[in-house]
Amino acid sequence: MDTINRLGHSDALVILDAIRGELERTGRGAAVAVVDDHGELLAFVRTDGCRLPSITIAMNKAYTAAREQAESKAIGEASKTEGFPMTNFGELRYVSWGGGVPISVDGRVVGAIGVSGLPEAEDMELARLGVAAFKQAQAGG
Repeated sequence: MDTINRLGHSDALVILDAIRGELERTGRGAAVAVVDDHGELLAFVRTDGCRLPSITIAMNKAYTAAREQAESKAIGEASKTEGFPMTNFGELRYVSWGGGVPISVDGRVVGAIGVSGLPEAEDMELARLGVAAFKQAQAGG
């Protein structure tokens, strides 16, 4: 029998709160999506100043990271360097931009975070901040 850890809504809120707090502290607007291991939305926030297209992009970054169990930027880079167009996945929601980061527990992907609305490096940094907040909460800190 396979025992599966799942990301819950309280985990998703810990992640959202950490990223939202950093966005508010620095006065930046972005969209943040937290998805389960299948890429389905668990929680979402759009902070003040975030442009509307970022809503869908954040969800798709998280979806890509969860489904492919890798950062969305890495998927995009591999697509470019290997000459394997993103459309070959047969999944129109996949994106190649950075900001989608998987969340792993005991070596297994349990969900992902997608951040959109800022320069790519900042989206990636914030998504990784969310993973760190999740891991800290799991460790009891």
